[in-house]
Amino acid sequence: MPVLPIVTYDDPVLLAKADLVHPDHPDIQTLIDDMFDTMYEADGVGLAAPQVGYSLRLFVVDADVITEDQEEAESYGPRVYINPDIEAIGEETWSAEEGCLSLPEIREKVTRPHRIKIRYQDRDFKTCEEEHEGWFARVLQHEYDHLNGVLFIDYLGALRKRLIKNNLEEIRLGNVKTEYQLAPKAL
Repeated sequence: MPVLPIVTYDDPVLLAKADLVHPDHPDIQTLIDDMFDTMYEADGVGLAAPQVGYSLRLFVVDADVITEDQEEAESYGPRVYINPDIEAIGEETWSAEEGCLSLPEIREKVTRPHRIKIRYQDRDFKTCEEEHEGWFARVLQHEYDHLNGVLFIDYLGALRKRLIKNNLEEIRLGNVKTEYQLAPKAL
């Protein structure tokens, strides 16, 4: 399967709300496979369709690497989420550092709900509902945000945004190096 180039900061597809995916969408299964290959090649734990240039409500995750050092940890991957909807359960939040393949070299603390409920369709378009907490809930929320045109840096305060302004400009200009393939910048 081909590895797809990852689009970066300020690409219009990352800033827009993605479209619903229908079961008859052409080559959707191939796209899912390509997204997994791309995610693994980039050493990511999640990848949303907008990150590879497709404005579709679809993301893939394989977050087992997060818990591989923990005994009796639940297996979290690989999983496909189509047309998801997430809601917080309770008011408990927690902060942790996040990064993103579309924002190379930027890592910042983000506060998110600790527990969530997610309703989605799986790869076979079967409707599913699950509850998750902790790291896996964070991964799901991060990828879900991509489907709504939201980046993790959108949660930062004004001071933090000013501090990463130069990094964002370098990404916007295509002046970053990664171990994975980035989409060419249209300047």
